[in-house]
Amino acid sequence: MPLIGWIIILLALALIVGSLMVLRDSAHMRLPPEKLEKIRKRKEEMEAKDKAEGDD
Repeated sequence: MPLIGWIIILLALALIVGSLMVLRDSAHMRLPPEKLEKIRKRKEEMEAKDKAEGDD
């Protein structure tokens, strides 16, 4: 395989590994309590709405 082929393969592998590392680091992000409460309230509203629509 020519040299340019190996360079492209190495570049692709580096991009994949780099993306996986960024994904791993972002998995441990913490949300502030205010945002968590807002998400919980929105979820409860959506569940109540779905339940009300399901009863029709």
